[in-house]
Amino acid sequence: MTTLLRAPQKAAPKEHKRRGVTERQRPLWLLTPGGLLMIVVILIPLVLALWISLIDLDQYTLRRWVEAPFIGLANYAESLDSGLLQSIWISVSFAVISTAATVPIGIAAALVTQNAYKGRGIIRAIFLIPYVLPSFVVASVWRTMLQPDGIVNELLGRNNTLWLSGPNSYWTLILVEIWAAWPFIYLMALAGLQSVDHEVHEASAVDGVTWWPKLIKVILPYLRGPVLLACLLATLNHINNFTLPFVLFGAPAPDNVNVMPMLVYVTSFQSLRFGLSAAMAVVSLILVLIPLFVYLRAVRLDVHEEGVRR
Repeated sequence: MTTLLRAPQKAAPKEHKRRGVTERQRPLWLLTPGGLLMIVVILIPLVLALWISLIDLDQYTLRRWVEAPFIGLANYAESLDSGLLQSIWISVSFAVISTAATVPIGIAAALVTQNAYKGRGIIRAIFLIPYVLPSFVVASVWRTMLQPDGIVNELLGRNNTLWLSGPNSYWTLILVEIWAAWPFIYLMALAGLQSVDHEVHEASAVDGVTWWPKLIKVILPYLRGPVLLACLLATLNHINNFTLPFVLFGAPAPDNVNVMPMLVYVTSFQSLRFGLSAAMAVVSLILVLIPLFVYLRAVRLDVHEEGVRR
């Protein structure tokens, strides 16, 4: 018999487990502080708002709000009869008109300050004044100017025209919002102009393209993404703007400018109908999420189409 001599095999080294955080666990641990903050600041208040909107919570049941009677969707049904639909229409129309007016102003200002020239820094600083001023200061200054005996009536030659009440209040709110909000569109458009390749400008100059076809066919396509994002953010900011109408008109505001934040504030802290105001706030949140979802869907489709083309 022949014996087969086998070489002694070395024992496989034992895998030593690393103490502490592994490579896979490290991203989760880094996300933990932000996740906890989102739970405390966003998720828990949202759940409480949903629960409050389903109970009859007012000044009489506030001390024992846990034992407040459950009424289901009654607050939502009552909110539709409490001026919510009118406030939604005012907020949406006010936001759309303000955004539509600020976009061309912001793009024009960005085009003016894109190229370098003497005094450009001063002009850029002047353009940013409405944006850096707090909304409280802007509303206070305009409230003083728009008084019946204020400087606006004196410049226009009108006697005691009411800008802060009556039918003029709606357009007053839009005018002040446009003045305060257009620098945001300007910043976004200016950032988009910085992304235009220098070779594109050189090719346009070599081809003898004039400024208008160059603006329409070369510049604006580069600005589509930043301007669309700016329009979305500006519209949501207009809808949720509370400080400007509150300081400008006071509470309760005139019917023509009774936007959703003002209606929720008056219902909650003046009428003390906390359950009803929570239902209004939830409806406002759903309304705000609709354009956000549409934008994210459009961006996702654009990214998918670009991936397919490649």
